[in-house]
Amino acid sequence: MFEQASAGEQRNPIGDWALRGAIGLVFIGVGWEKFDAHSMWPGFFEQVAIGQWFRYFTGIVEMLGGLLVLIPRTATIGLALLGSTMAAAGLIWIFVMHQPGNCVIPLAFFLGLGAFWFSRRSGI
Repeated sequence: MFEQASAGEQRNPIGDWALRGAIGLVFIGVGWEKFDAHSMWPGFFEQVAIGQWFRYFTGIVEMLGGLLVLIPRTATIGLALLGSTMAAAGLIWIFVMHQPGNCVIPLAFFLGLGAFWFSRRSGI
């Protein structure tokens, strides 16, 4: 039932699949929502002032990251892609939107993704 992890520690593969599945589904859903013209995202990206192409790019990156997290061999790449996206989102809230209070959610995702990546590497 348990895979052998580094340093002789045990990892629960069901828990790993469940966390990767939740992360993947959340980011696939949020990325998909970026394509909805009636969502909050067109207005947000208008305020960011880079252009609506960046909304589509972000949606594709989030969906791709979510898909990569679902595949065990590419999970690290997916976590890095999603972590980078969340770090950038936090920085956009702070430096572009000048609303640092709104950076809490993307930075919490960034920290959570990093913690999950670390636990997968160390076998915790």
